[in-house]
Amino acid sequence: MPETLAPAQLAPAATRVGHVHLKVADLDRAIGFYRDVLGFEVTVRYGAQAAFLAAGGYHHHIGLNTWESAGATPPPPGHTGLYHTAFLYADRKSLAEAVRRVIDAGIPIDGKADHNVSEAVYLRDPDQNGVELYRDRPEAEWRRAADGNLVMVNDPLDLGALLAEAR
Repeated sequence: MPETLAPAQLAPAATRVGHVHLKVADLDRAIGFYRDVLGFEVTVRYGAQAAFLAAGGYHHHIGLNTWESAGATPPPPGHTGLYHTAFLYADRKSLAEAVRRVIDAGIPIDGKADHNVSEAVYLRDPDQNGVELYRDRPEAEWRRAADGNLVMVNDPLDLGALLAEAR
């Protein structure tokens, strides 16, 4: 595999990750987390087997299904699979409000970080899938090295200051 793709081979700049589709053990429990805690709307439900959720009227950002996983346990540590799904919020206040709902629901926070380009809070859904809630800083605020490359860090995030932004 080539180390660097030629410009004609690069994905277009407007390309985005459209949605994530997760195998879950209990559909209602998973819907409860993504709908009631994170605030996504159920757009389609297929009985006890699958559901699709979205924000802002989109067809779906999250797919949930029990086709191969009803009643299953999470994969053990040290195995391959999804590390986390990241949900991008439009601004710091929206991120703070989402984190406040997580805390109010009694869901533990696994970690939090200031990455220079973004601020992020990490947690787990009911099936132990990693979830990142984050907001990007404006690109003009991103620090760059002398050679122009991004400087991404894992600095502490002041959760109290973030939560002060919530309504």
